[in-house]
Amino acid sequence: MPDDPVVRFGLAGAYLDAGQPENAADEYREAIRLKTDYSAAHRGLGRALERAGRIAEARAAYQQGLEVATRTGDLQTGKEIEVFLRRLEKAAG
Repeated sequence: MPDDPVVRFGLAGAYLDAGQPENAADEYREAIRLKTDYSAAHRGLGRALERAGRIAEARAAYQQGLEVATRTGDLQTGKEIEVFLRRLEKAAG
């Protein structure tokens, strides 16, 4: 598998679309390992973990992604992550 974060991100999305959130999470983690400031990969990791029912881990991934998005100026991804975090909070209580 190539060490290209964009390729890993695409593969993760395909796994997520195929209903394989654990495999998707693995690929999102690899994309993040290759490019730590890839805020969209952090967002994807949160989504994959949420779909896998790993809510606490999803929240942590979203929060880390929001920090990365804020630091890198990725406003769109930051706003999307905020929506996902609010949805988790509503579901929790």
